[in-house]
Amino acid sequence: MNNYVKIFDTTLRDGEQSPGATMTSAEKLEVARALTRLGVDVIEAGFPAASPDDLEAVRRIAEEVGNPSKSEPGLKVPVICGLARASVNDIDKAYEAIQNAQYPRIHTFIATSEIHMKYKLKMDRAQVLEKVATMVAYAKSKCDDIEFSPEDAGRSEPEFLYEVLEVAIKAGATTLNIPDTVGYTMPDEYGALISGIIKNVKGLENITISVHTHDDLGMATANALAGIHAGARQAEVTVNGIGERAGNTSLEEVVMALKTRHSVYKLETGIETTQINRISRLVSNYTGMVVQPNKAIVGANAFAHEAGIHQDGMLKNNETYEIMKPEDVGVNKSRLILGKHSGRHALKIRLVEMGHMLSDTDLEKAFNRFKELADRKKVITEADLEAIVADEFYRPREIYRLDGLQVSCGTMGLPTATIRLRGVDGKIHTTACVGAGPIDATYKAIDEIVKMSPELLEFNIHAITEGIDALGEVTVRVQAKGGQNTINAQMETEHNRVYGGHGADGDIIVASAKAYLAAINKLLVAKLESQNGKGLESEITLAG
Repeated sequence: MNNYVKIFDTTLRDGEQSPGATMTSAEKLEVARALTRLGVDVIEAGFPAASPDDLEAVRRIAEEVGNPSKSEPGLKVPVICGLARASVNDIDKAYEAIQNAQYPRIHTFIATSEIHMKYKLKMDRAQVLEKVATMVAYAKSKCDDIEFSPEDAGRSEPEFLYEVLEVAIKAGATTLNIPDTVGYTMPDEYGALISGIIKNVKGLENITISVHTHDDLGMATANALAGIHAGARQAEVTVNGIGERAGNTSLEEVVMALKTRHSVYKLETGIETTQINRISRLVSNYTGMVVQPNKAIVGANAFAHEAGIHQDGMLKNNETYEIMKPEDVGVNKSRLILGKHSGRHALKIRLVEMGHMLSDTDLEKAFNRFKELADRKKVITEADLEAIVADEFYRPREIYRLDGLQVSCGTMGLPTATIRLRGVDGKIHTTACVGAGPIDATYKAIDEIVKMSPELLEFNIHAITEGIDALGEVTVRVQAKGGQNTINAQMETEHNRVYGGHGADGDIIVASAKAYLAAINKLLVAKLESQNGKGLESEITLAG
């Protein structure tokens, strides 16, 4: 019952299970680094037994992010956690992936609700208790820090749940996570569940109780806060609330609720809240999942005021309609004006203020993009800079890169796109296609070059800033489909995933092409790595 709440981030595991949120290994590593800058206590880096690529991604995060000799100076080293079902194979793979972290953790689970035990596990209570005792003890033989979760705890019979948790404690569990797996409970029920566990389970003296809630009924954050209020001291969350079905508890909502209503909870976290907006954009760009404008804390409208009454109050005192300062979550209101006459130093200072520590080489790349945009746009805003950085440095590994694009469209003649792509081998590929519109023509031309025609599931376009010279941002989500130019049947079974892509440019057709290429590059990397049987460091070459 201390006053510190650990933040356990599962964006890279539960969050990535959200349909369409697949990230490459390199992207996961970058998100893990950003989570360290954010100050999370635990990073659940993945489910190592799920695939060789997931195991490799967790291993690399453990070695680079969970190792003080390789992490950024001055940052606390987080616990690196791997998920495992209650089985020897899963636990072995989890430990293989996390063993090189300074603070490794194995998180194992088994269902305890009647419906899960009967229909999914086909086990009775005695068998579940035996499995918990055996597998938690086995995990403990590998690693000192063990987290145990009774899956679907929200629908489990409380007395049996208490018995399961006591068995897990005796077997060596150090953290007990209480998941509302299907988002079924209400806040008063979930709070009572946590209170009942604290009151009735023996041996909790040195055990951390954790909350893990889903948003199927829109109660994830409310349930998590109810559990924390009842005595839980770890919250399992994801950036932007992404996750299975309707999503997980949102990191930014839980953290800012505890901070903003400190007088109610009197609890602390180790989160550097000024990094929240940055990591929200990073995760959104990598997953291709756009943050809704009215999303709490990180939505575009979270600190926007249009109603006359609200504007009048804001002009008199910001606290009339803002319960948080936008600067506290990284929405900087600085009025440093950047334009075509600004130099590298001014750009560097502004990027540092925004949390982007670029090397001299990367700064030069960003400066060149900045100058290109400044020639077309009078004033460069912070949103423009975020888009430049995201587009230049947060792209997936590229099999093809846009080298040139020309479009002809209008009411006279057929919309035609001529596109030039540069392959990873340096070869230039050029083609032209006719389409129903300029974007359709552009995408058909890309398909012809890459010999792949994925299904476009989602296409979103919006202006990042105001005005007719605004920088345009596009996000897409694609999925491989059957056909002679797509991946083979075996690959389609293994990688039947949705891939997201993001692109930004002053020309919205160019931004659309960048976004589509980013998604296709992810699909191609997955295809080639699977065919070659190689992991993160595989060399990619083009056939033909």
